[in-house]
Amino acid sequence: MGENIKREKDFVQVCVWTACVVGVDKVDEFVELMSNHFGVRVQYLEEIKTGPDTVDGTIVPETGNRNDLFFAVHKDDINKFAIKRMEVGIRWIEDVLSINNYRCAIYPERVHDYKSW
Repeated sequence: MGENIKREKDFVQVCVWTACVVGVDKVDEFVELMSNHFGVRVQYLEEIKTGPDTVDGTIVPETGNRNDLFFAVHKDDINKFAIKRMEVGIRWIEDVLSINNYRCAIYPERVHDYKSW
């Protein structure tokens, strides 16, 4: 995919669920699952296969090609989702892309535009 998915109105907080596979044919089921399990409204954005990790510019063997899910949470549901999301390892995109965490470019540069701030 060459560009970010446009977020619907009020779906402001983008999340990353690492190693999560939904598939475009199961988007409705994913949205329903998030509503039923977490009580939040979400917009499925995309799934991205990660690039390999690097150390000092050298590719780390047998890394990368992990499927990560990107989705957005409705602004009115962020507070109630903030703690619950940690149960399954869902992270805010700002945390994933933080300079402290983003040590190598495993995602396309364009995902930085998903940040809400």
